[in-house]
Amino acid sequence: MSPADEDDSGIHCRLDELLAARGITLTRLAEDVGVSVVNLSVLKNDRARAIRYSTLAAICRVLECEVGDLLVYRPSA
Repeated sequence: MSPADEDDSGIHCRLDELLAARGITLTRLAEDVGVSVVNLSVLKNDRARAIRYSTLAAICRVLECEVGDLLVYRPSA
């Protein structure tokens, strides 16, 4: 098992899907949330190891979604 596999929590971020559905760019979301585009990109690409509740709340506020719309659990096989 590689180190990347060991870090796989099974949590998947659906940020790209929510942005597309709402017609919002990652840059616009970053401005509205007050987080860097780089940090949101890490989250969007499932490379984040943690997220602040305040950031999570701000993303949900801007995208008008629930946490469960943004983060889903997909266990590995």
